Amino acid sequence: MSNNTAIVEISQTAGQFRSSIVLQADHKYIDVKSILGLFTTLVNSHQYELHVHGPDEEEAKKAMTAIFEKHGLQVTVV
Repeated sequence: MSNNTAIVEISQTAGQFRSSIVLQADHKYIDVKSILGLFTTLVNSHQYELHVHGPDEEEAKKAMTAIFEKHGLQVTVV
């Protein structure tokens, strides 16, 4: 599974939700719906935190956790 596939799937999954979904990697905050932001972030970091806020945040947290795990990426939802 290539990193590009992971980035596209993460972004597409995030795009299904109205909630704000922000990935914290090191000291950067990236809008997960931004493919370009993910390209520059997922390559360089290994510890990720997801910040999810909005009307459908519970569903978004579950979906995002599942897609990160599918691609072997370590993520903590905070």
